[in-house]
Amino acid sequence: MPSEPNLDWGRLLDTVRADAPQLYRAWFTTMRFSEPARGELAIEVSDPTQAYYLREHCRELFVRAAMKLTGHLVSVRFSSPQEFWPAPPPDNLPPALTELPLNPDYTFEQFVVGPSNRLAHAACMAVCNQLGMLYNPLFLHGASGLGKTHVLQATCFAIQKARPEARVVYLTCETFVNDFVRAIGSGQWQPFREALRRADLLAIDDVQFLANRESSQEELFHTFNVLYQGRKQIILTADSAPSDIPTLEDRLVSRFNWGLVVQIDTPSRETRQAILHKKARLRGAEIPDEVVDYIAEHVDGNIRLLEGTLTRLITETTLGGKPLTVQTAREILSTSGSHNQKPLQISEILELVSKHYGIRLQELLGRKRTRSISHPRQLAMYLARRLTPLSLEEIGMHFGGRDHSTVLHAERSIDTERTTDPDLAATLTQLTSRLLTRGR
Repeated sequence: MPSEPNLDWGRLLDTVRADAPQLYRAWFTTMRFSEPARGELAIEVSDPTQAYYLREHCRELFVRAAMKLTGHLVSVRFSSPQEFWPAPPPDNLPPALTELPLNPDYTFEQFVVGPSNRLAHAACMAVCNQLGMLYNPLFLHGASGLGKTHVLQATCFAIQKARPEARVVYLTCETFVNDFVRAIGSGQWQPFREALRRADLLAIDDVQFLANRESSQEELFHTFNVLYQGRKQIILTADSAPSDIPTLEDRLVSRFNWGLVVQIDTPSRETRQAILHKKARLRGAEIPDEVVDYIAEHVDGNIRLLEGTLTRLITETTLGGKPLTVQTAREILSTSGSHNQKPLQISEILELVSKHYGIRLQELLGRKRTRSISHPRQLAMYLARRLTPLSLEEIGMHFGGRDHSTVLHAERSIDTERTTDPDLAATLTQLTSRLLTRGR
């Protein structure tokens, strides 16, 4: 039998630090390790949050370093003796689970049903009538901006209305992971689990962000099992089918496929027309049929792009004094570069807003809450929501790692303020025009 490789711990840490200085931490020197046995290097830390950090960010780094030094294939296992025995939480800690507010516009009444989303809509309606009994889990997937979040939140709204006693938990994947990490660090492991496992409906948006998060996947796996066995409803969304999410564990892929998996496609032209009419009425505007037809024909992307075009049209006609005609829609689309120009990047929005308000980009992405900084930051988030197909979570990551609820609050605040502040509305029109005509 081949002998087990010897490993110099000091050289291993030096190699880790040289290969990835951005991931190296001073407390690495306090870790304990055992000589590799059966091809596995066991590393123990005293703090469960440290074990979580190592699993999420450093596993491959340590594996490469160990293989480099020993010349053998070595796996790495991180553990903490306190990991499953958390201390009781202090009284002043925040709730173990962050409950996100539902968007009041995301209801079934405001959801336009068409061939691209008919099955998803029907499945969600069926779930509302037979919670936990029919399609469990229900997994919805499709590209960004096609209405997954809308129909998911609409389901939560409908169940809350029909069954006020039901415990409905709506989370983004980002919130789930952040709360999980905080639970480990604060000793709220058990309250976190109980908050999830008491749910009658657990709805998690954008589960593709579980990729490369081993510990979070394991926690969701066990939560899934508890809820499923208790006949509690689980609904998940992602930008791709379960089997296409990279590094998602096979056991999770298998469970996500147990129920019904439904794809939401790009809306047809007729559906796009209906969406434009409904979104316009929601904003108190009536758009002539010929204008709606023209936009639906020339904007064949996702729903968010349709909304962005509609927003600019309404802004140009109400504040810019232009007539609500096909010619105005043609002018807007001709300057948007939607067909030949590369997609608008959030970095371009950040650069333009920072220059317009005379503030540094670092301040826009920072944590200052003075109005001179926070208001331009909210405006930039609003523009990102209107002019890019990115999700709330993706936009938040571009703004210094902010969460879903911060971006949603910014969007609602600016959308309300622009209706009463002509100067802000004019600024939005000006910045939107410059962003859509960049490079021309």
